[in-house]
Amino acid sequence: MGTNTFKPFRGIMAGFVATLVLSALMVMKAKMGLMPELNVITMLSHMMGSDMVAGWAAHFMIGSLAWGLSFAFFFDKLPGGSAWLKGIVFGIAAWLLMMVAIMPMAGAGIFGSHFGMMAPVMTLVLHAVFGAVMGAIYGQGRN
Repeated sequence: MGTNTFKPFRGIMAGFVATLVLSALMVMKAKMGLMPELNVITMLSHMMGSDMVAGWAAHFMIGSLAWGLSFAFFFDKLPGGSAWLKGIVFGIAAWLLMMVAIMPMAGAGIFGSHFGMMAPVMTLVLHAVFGAVMGAIYGQGRN
């Protein structure tokens, strides 16, 4: 594994790729009609008082910059051994933050309670996939 090797660009790129995968899953979820009321892009757009383009831009900024850089910074401190497993741990931590801070700020209640029991379950799965992809990409070629 080596010593502490904070690689911000690698973190941003891993976050970007993971956000692309997450976005594809979100679009597929919407196309299948699964929980249409749970739309993160719409929530972000409304929180910013802006349109869907700004919501998508914010979604990619958060995933690439905020989460990608944070993951790179904390990578060596995360439990899990393999990079993809560290990513899942990180994704679950990000999910927990979303459930107790962002969801209530967006008016969805703690753990998205206004959307029912499936909201936290679905978002947990999406965050775990996001984290696994981010970890796998970040871990490629690490010294």
